[in-house]
Amino acid sequence: MSTHHAGPTFVLVHGACSNSFMWAPIQRELALRGHRSFAVDLPGHGFDAQYPVAYHAPQDLDAWAVEPSRLAEVTLQDNVDMVVDVVRRVARHGPVVLVGASLGGTTVTQVGNTIPELLDRLVYISAWSCVQRSSPVEYMQEPEFADNLLAPLAALNVGDPAGLGVGRANYRTSDPAMLAAAKAAIMADATDEQFRAFLNLLQPDESLAVMAADARGHADTWGAIARTYIRLTSDRTLPVAMQDRLIAEGDALTPDNPYDVHSLDTSHTGFFLQPAAVVAILEELIA
Repeated sequence: MSTHHAGPTFVLVHGACSNSFMWAPIQRELALRGHRSFAVDLPGHGFDAQYPVAYHAPQDLDAWAVEPSRLAEVTLQDNVDMVVDVVRRVARHGPVVLVGASLGGTTVTQVGNTIPELLDRLVYISAWSCVQRSSPVEYMQEPEFADNLLAPLAALNVGDPAGLGVGRANYRTSDPAMLAAAKAAIMADATDEQFRAFLNLLQPDESLAVMAADARGHADTWGAIARTYIRLTSDRTLPVAMQDRLIAEGDALTPDNPYDVHSLDTSHTGFFLQPAAVVAILEELIA
């Protein structure tokens, strides 16, 4: 028999090369304030991630460059199916707030298209919420993306993405220039120690199919759900100009149901270092 509680369950969806472990600071703060949460590991992530021996020290980059990736077979629909199942299960216990960060926004949107009746609110934390363009890959060609600092990180790539079906990044590099460039792009507000700890939580592969799939929200499904966007104003991975464009496009699609917008002055992943600030916003949404 289902037990219903007054408050919602926050279902948390991670971004590219990430996993449920990233949400630990947010989940701790939610728990301390009496809230339930569930952090998803999307297919091929978390303890199902692939860390070949060649990726470990001493690294064999030539061998790793041709190592097949299980994530090459993972699609956006696979991600959506997993999260739909989670939402259906937790919805038995009360309202559901679905939260996505970065690339996780594409999954959040498609879950909204699929089961809008089971979702009380969608929350995007500097996340891709596609409307006019079909995918993050398409949006990355737009002028609002120009302020990103990702270009130097191409040197982290290992292997041929087209042949592998994944983007593969060597997050275990010891090159000081690469570490500095990665920190500037991803988590500039961390200490060097915090940033290295963060890198050790990442997994190297991410599905190209997920990044290129049609992830647009539909007005009659996704557009009917209350939604919030948390802008990260110092983000140099998904620049704030692009975040603002995504917000504006969503508002234009459903003018009677605009985004509830909040801002935090953090980098793309720096919000994990400010869990109290993030949870304070989440609490406002359910007050």
